Amino acid sequence: MEIKGFHLSYCSNIHPGESWEATFQNLKIYIPEVRQRLKAEGSFGIGLRLSNEASLVLEKPEKLKEFQVWLRKINAYVFTLNGFPYGDFHRQIVKEKVHSPDWTTSERKNYTIRSLQILSELLPPGMNGGMSTSPISYRHWFGSEQELAIGMETATYHLLEVVEELVKIHQKTGKLLHLDIEPEPDGVLENSDEMIWLFSDWLLPKGKPQLSQKLGISEAEAEELIKTHIQVCYDVCHFAIVYEEPAETFAKFEAAGLRVGKIQISAALKVFIPVSANGKFSLGKKLQAFAESTYLHQVVARLEDGKLKSYSDLPEALETLPKTKEQEWRIHFHVPVFLENYGSFSSTQETISVVLNEILSNPEITQHLEVETYTWEVLPEDTRQSLGESIARELAWVKDKLR
Repeated sequence: MEIKGFHLSYCSNIHPGESWEATFQNLKIYIPEVRQRLKAEGSFGIGLRLSNEASLVLEKPEKLKEFQVWLRKINAYVFTLNGFPYGDFHRQIVKEKVHSPDWTTSERKNYTIRSLQILSELLPPGMNGGMSTSPISYRHWFGSEQELAIGMETATYHLLEVVEELVKIHQKTGKLLHLDIEPEPDGVLENSDEMIWLFSDWLLPKGKPQLSQKLGISEAEAEELIKTHIQVCYDVCHFAIVYEEPAETFAKFEAAGLRVGKIQISAALKVFIPVSANGKFSLGKKLQAFAESTYLHQVVARLEDGKLKSYSDLPEALETLPKTKEQEWRIHFHVPVFLENYGSFSSTQETISVVLNEILSNPEITQHLEVETYTWEVLPEDTRQSLGESIARELAWVKDKLR
């Protein structure tokens, strides 16, 4: 749905199912329900999570046509895809496999191009569209700087192939699409400096001469194409975990000429570490419930001097809790955005408010907003609702903030 010039939806990765049939069935159930609960008028935007398996089915003309007919029937549109998880995202151990296959592989490149071609068919005229993706790879898969450099070179050329495809789509259809790279803790790219490094050290040095020669354009024009078709997915949770201030981050991106294709509205879990041994013991017992086996829950700790320390997963951090001198933990756990506190814990909800104020002051930052929450089980029993009600409650909170 469109609010003050922003396209707002929720990410359908909350719904289990890798097949297109399961994906489509969930959309049929929940999009009308959420829309009705919100009393949303006008066309309703969809943030579509499309797995590799689903994309192989939806690219078939008859399946794509069926989906387009349904979208018109219910007055809905797709403006963004979530292409970070390639495969199964539910009901199994995901952990670091969420990055696999990564950008060093043809599988990731081909899946992304196929999905963007589908998006070009779904996107309404006059609207730009984006697809979020993995931050290149999982950093702990590279044992040395040399291994990382080899991986980065391969990934860079795969990303440039995506740029070439998106240039062709724009020339053929007039539709402007962008791939939105999503930094996250322990990704090869996990903060704004590393996102800028991707462009300054890899995409631009490699891409400008390559695209200039292939497309018969100047290197300045090639640079503009790269920055148009490769953008940033700013996940509020992820940037809050690494303690970045939104205004500073947006300013850095602007100074580097990088664009934000999409903001994913999400909140991280935030806890303050007690000084006493009893307090730490009690905190550890409560946090055990969040140390589940499906997803990685990276922790970034802040010390008294402001320095940061990272843990690859919550159980690793919990082992250090009894003797730690750290003052605060921010945990990669996408808690619901409408609550600031969860019992004795809090969240980075305040950062969402700051981000929304930033884009209201400067709408040029981005027009695409997608709520991404998939951890309803952290809510106290007396605040839990059905899935449709929960999704609508998240979107309603964001709508109120935008107003």
